[in-house]
Amino acid sequence: MYSDNGTTFVGAARQLKELYDFINDERTQEPVRHFLCEQETSWQFIPPNAPHFGELWEAAVKSAKCHMSRIIGKAHLVFEELQTVLSEIEAILNSRPLTQLSTDPNDLMYLSPGHFLVGTALNGFPSHDLYDVNENRLTRWQRVEQIRQHFWRRWSAEYLHSLQQRSKWKTNKGVQLQPNQMVLIKQQGLAPLQWLLGRVEEVHPGSDGVARSAAVRTAKGLIVRPLFKLAILPVQE
Repeated sequence: MYSDNGTTFVGAARQLKELYDFINDERTQEPVRHFLCEQETSWQFIPPNAPHFGELWEAAVKSAKCHMSRIIGKAHLVFEELQTVLSEIEAILNSRPLTQLSTDPNDLMYLSPGHFLVGTALNGFPSHDLYDVNENRLTRWQRVEQIRQHFWRRWSAEYLHSLQQRSKWKTNKGVQLQPNQMVLIKQQGLAPLQWLLGRVEEVHPGSDGVARSAAVRTAKGLIVRPLFKLAILPVQE
């Protein structure tokens, strides 16, 4: 486990070490000791004042901060409104698909950070599209919802681009698009926390043997999309 040197992380590592020492004590019940000691967590810290060592997770933090500063920077929000906006942004970040839950071609479920928090994927209340509505026509709550929608459209598009950059499917650049892979599909107009996922059913390669489009099985049926509309969920990254 890798993280920066935040006091909360250092404290968590200390508590895990104390828990490990307690379970490893001979006075602890034998079945419990054997089960938990084998699952010892090793916590690795990056150097202080070196966030670039964090690579992917620090890149995600930077991306979120950039969009937040652009969207919230000039908004006049009271404390409760700002707290709500930050909570909504947290839910958006924790809703992102990380990887597939199984290799079953009919299973479209994915693992997200929300599964570690509440045990399932996060969801939100439906709302009217306020993306292009003038601010002076909105109530205070609608303004908060508009900020959420602005952040969702910008950040989710950037997240999909990052998956494509890291998971090119050309033969000489990484994993190639293959049947039964779970993919994220770029789709405009999706509500916050809603991701369009599917399983590749058939690949349509070009004359060079590289996939150019694919037939994808989604919850609503079979669709065909070009390569640049598909992002492979990482499996072993």
